[in-house]
Amino acid sequence: MRILIADDQIRVRQALRVLLAQQPGLRVVGEAADGEELLAQVGVKAADLALVDWELPGLVEAGGLPALRCLCPALQVVVLSSRPDVRSAAQSAGVDAFVSKGDPPESLLTALGRCSAMVKLGGTDVTPE
Repeated sequence: MRILIADDQIRVRQALRVLLAQQPGLRVVGEAADGEELLAQVGVKAADLALVDWELPGLVEAGGLPALRCLCPALQVVVLSSRPDVRSAAQSAGVDAFVSKGDPPESLLTALGRCSAMVKLGGTDVTPE
């Protein structure tokens, strides 16, 4: 599964890259530090999944998650946030999974596993955490 990481904090992107590099079948194909960069890369990088910080700068201004779906309808979107209280808003926005940045890495890997299964099946709906 090809993954695009979108977070404004370089340390978060680096940590995610290291974690994902250790997992068979997962490959990071790009990184974005803001919404504009994410939208520019999503079509070019042919990602299967985007790991997106819920509070990514410029994402709202760039059209947000609907713009991602418009550019790449089959893209799986997993939202990461340090604010567990935004889970409902993320689910309402149609994300495929939500993971709190405070959760153990296994929570993210479980969500990615569910999304990977959907990518293989060609679907777009994964029950959010």
